[in-house]
Amino acid sequence: MSSFNSGISGKNTGKDVDYTFYLVTDTGMCPRDRLADVVERSILGGASIVQLREKNISTRDFLEEAKMLSRVTQKYDVPLIINDRLDIALAVDCGLHVGQDDMPVETARKLLGPDRLIGVSAGTLKEALDAEDGGADYLGVGAVFPTGTKTDAVIVSEEDLREIGKRVRIPFVVIGRINRETIPELIGRGIENISGVAVVSAVMLSPDPEKETAEIRELFTDCRRKAGSGMI
Repeated sequence: MSSFNSGISGKNTGKDVDYTFYLVTDTGMCPRDRLADVVERSILGGASIVQLREKNISTRDFLEEAKMLSRVTQKYDVPLIINDRLDIALAVDCGLHVGQDDMPVETARKLLGPDRLIGVSAGTLKEALDAEDGGADYLGVGAVFPTGTKTDAVIVSEEDLREIGKRVRIPFVVIGRINRETIPELIGRGIENISGVAVVSAVMLSPDPEKETAEIRELFTDCRRKAGSGMI
């Protein structure tokens, strides 16, 4: 029987964080003038944490976008995470997510302090354990399925996924083509302690982000509950 945590952790945050539905933005799929509305509607559907991810944008525009989303997330008391850019995270007073080629988590922790949320991408057990030891609050583990949003993403091995679930003590979300079709397969693998799902295209491309979020969240929590009770 697999055991699952609730997706909630208060480590280094000053408050509990619900990782169940981790929304990741992509303005390649959603126009910038619609981004705040899509994020708000997803939050209304159950998104519990939001990451602003931008790659090809000026610092000034990134900052304005972060401020805009910060107003939305603060309205609902949902954490906002900035991908890669520590300067933007500092300017907007929010969390940071770093990849394996970005600033080391130990350095980010020194600069951001003990109370700011910091997440790290991990694709292997070693990367996951190193990030945990370095002071990460949570992990983004993936890709768990081939995905079009990150064409260079390497699929995490089944063995590493299982070992991460068994050995990592901090929360982790899974990422990589997470949608209503792939969630039952993912949970059916028997990976323990998945805190949440990180969703990109399923929401960013949806004509109804609120409904899509609600349905994915309900499906994930239902599958996780059944797996935890040995029903799947």
